[in-house]
Amino acid sequence: MATTSTVVIGSTSGLHSRPASLFAKAAAASGNTVSLSAGGKKANGASLLALMTLGLKMGDEVDVTVEGDGEEAVLEELAALLASNLDEA
Repeated sequence: MATTSTVVIGSTSGLHSRPASLFAKAAAASGNTVSLSAGGKKANGASLLALMTLGLKMGDEVDVTVEGDGEEAVLEELAALLASNLDEA
């Protein structure tokens, strides 16, 4: 079973190179299957290039889905990353 949450992008530059890289590393490190969906597109959360193809900007909504062990805790952590200003991390 998978857990999904809708998150508003908090990074001032959106989900571009640095913020996407931080998110992809955290998603990969979780050991879970992570995907993001927005605007009819879906991306592997552990892939920097796939995340950047979503073209997410500050204030955009994205659905984050996590499947695997401890998925609720992982989703909470990843959602907090997206909602924060990763440009200042």
